[in-house]
Amino acid sequence: MAYDEGLAQRLREIFADRYKVEEKRMFGGIAFMPRGHMCCAIVGDTLMLRSGPDHYTAALRRPHAREMNFTGKAMKDFVYVDPAGTEDEVDQQAWVALGVGFVNSLPVK
Repeated sequence: MAYDEGLAQRLREIFADRYKVEEKRMFGGIAFMPRGHMCCAIVGDTLMLRSGPDHYTAALRRPHAREMNFTGKAMKDFVYVDPAGTEDEVDQQAWVALGVGFVNSLPVK
């Protein structure tokens, strides 16, 4: 499955300025992994973001966010963000900050 290369490049630019991140092919797309943990991924043209359980409900309230149900069952610390929610640079940075904030709470792998 192809993924949105434009979004991937914009995320790379955000990560490059602030975080050391590894990229891995996952979920038929590409995942971004600071500190060895998945923070976000691009599946098709959709951002899959790891919000963490404490910020999950608030993330779902944001425009263009919805439950992540990759396997048919909602995962309580991941959300999908539709393309309209990642068009703006400020929104992209806010989503990345949310994901990195959760990843930073985890032990380094």
